[in-house]
Amino acid sequence: MFWMIVKALISAVVIVAVAEISGRVPRLGALLLTLPIVSILAFIMTWNKDHEMSTITQLARETLVLVPLGLPFFVPFAFANWTGLAFWPSFALGVILASLTIGTWFWIGMFAHR
Repeated sequence: MFWMIVKALISAVVIVAVAEISGRVPRLGALLLTLPIVSILAFIMTWNKDHEMSTITQLARETLVLVPLGLPFFVPFAFANWTGLAFWPSFALGVILASLTIGTWFWIGMFAHR
């Protein structure tokens, strides 16, 4: 239980730091978002929990595929000034776009494993 709390605190610190830095220097916040900080932490925490390289390998493969599929989430935000979309409509559209790409990948995967 102690390690779960430590993991949650580390994750919270990273999220708060990115949010605070992004508010002051958006480019630096974007840089922090592009760094695989969450992946690095997840790999370390998974390794410490299981000590199974096969688990880390599978996690890396899945992440390698899913990261590009999640990128459509950012498109509505990137063009919000041009389209006139506010935060929540941009957020909702981003979630829909990322859900479509990721959902399609999972859907195709269901047929590949039959």
